Amino acid sequence: MLPADLASPLWSWNLVADFQQMWSFPFMVNAFRAGTIVAVAAAAVGWFVVMRRQTFAAHTVSAVAFPGAAGAVLLGAGAVYGYFTLCIATALVIAAVRGRGDREESALTGTAQAFLLACGYLFIALYKGLLEGPQTILFGTFLGITDGQVTLLLCVGAAVLAILALIGRPLLFASADPQVATAHGVPVRALSVVFLVLLGAATAEAGQITGTLLVFALMVIPAATAQTLTARPAASLALAVLLGLTATWAGLAAAYYSPYPLGFFVTSFAFAGYVIALGTRALRGLRTPFAVTVPTEEAA
Repeated sequence: MLPADLASPLWSWNLVADFQQMWSFPFMVNAFRAGTIVAVAAAAVGWFVVMRRQTFAAHTVSAVAFPGAAGAVLLGAGAVYGYFTLCIATALVIAAVRGRGDREESALTGTAQAFLLACGYLFIALYKGLLEGPQTILFGTFLGITDGQVTLLLCVGAAVLAILALIGRPLLFASADPQVATAHGVPVRALSVVFLVLLGAATAEAGQITGTLLVFALMVIPAATAQTLTARPAASLALAVLLGLTATWAGLAAAYYSPYPLGFFVTSFAFAGYVIALGTRALRGLRTPFAVTVPTEEAA
């Protein structure tokens, strides 16, 4: 049995009192602030990731966040610098190899991903600090988020959203039909590079909350769920942000009242929403009446 000061708080089913008690701690206030910023930026960027069918690129960028953070900690720098440096650098590499053919692009990306993951495990083996360090990097935590980190996340998140809003319309056009967009003078290649940099920045943000192994879930699942429920771009994007916020807030509350990792709860709530969306779409299909063709006398 855990000591009283280490045991998880008890859920009382009085939601107002529970949230008041939870938000009485500055670290939980910072966790919700950081989680809100991360959820909005990740959902917005993730919506275009799903739209552009670049989930493999998003997975690669999220995977290399692990060696980036581990290497930064090994060098004595903050993990946040490693997150942003390697995620954005990897996004630029992916942008550089795009257009060489799907096979060569996938081979280069997968090879680099495997090598960098191996480097991450080497950095962890060389690091002689706290044993909880690797677990925090891989699976995320809401503990120890400082005011300075929240400010940094806010600045990066605001920049990502501002640039995304600026290029949103041409990016949507280029994502839906790149050939037609090119014919109309849309700079498809430049938009792709800018978007991949935004993907790297958003991934580095989200990795600090969910961990590097599960950042892919917060980036992709809310967007995939929203696009399953509606095909209208504006409604789908807004729904993706709402689903990301819901999964993040519910995950933070669940992690506070339990001893289990934050990333597990965020991913589980997001995945549950996706399953419900699939079920809803299936029910819509069952309720759609079948078109029955009645032969006419002329046809007979």
